[in-house]
Amino acid sequence: MTDKELIKFAMDARKMSHSPYSDFKVGAALLSWNGVVYQGCNIESASYSPTNCAERTAFFKAVSEGEKIFRKIAIVGWADKSPDLDICFPCGVCRQVMAEFCDSDFEVILADSSGNYKVWTLDELLPRRFGPENLL
Repeated sequence: MTDKELIKFAMDARKMSHSPYSDFKVGAALLSWNGVVYQGCNIESASYSPTNCAERTAFFKAVSEGEKIFRKIAIVGWADKSPDLDICFPCGVCRQVMAEFCDSDFEVILADSSGNYKVWTLDELLPRRFGPENLL
């Protein structure tokens, strides 16, 4: 699957966002090693702390269905009233979830509302991460 195809899945997932408080809608598309795409959107709560990011939604869906090996993820996010914003980086908690399941060379594709994108590795976004190996 190409990066642009995965970005399209993320754009489609963004449409399902439940973000009535921030209006900041995020979509994610996580590609497993067997070619299955798991989509996620951000889901806000009025009390804020139960809010879940799109990236974690995609990972949790995949893991809850038995998948634990991933190739890459595409992430898009912006407020409808400000679609010309730059790319949306994953938060620290989402980066840590990625570190739980992905190698340092896992690709993170970040796209803007026009589909322009850049690719980073997880190691570039979360250097010297804390992982399962730290608990040994």
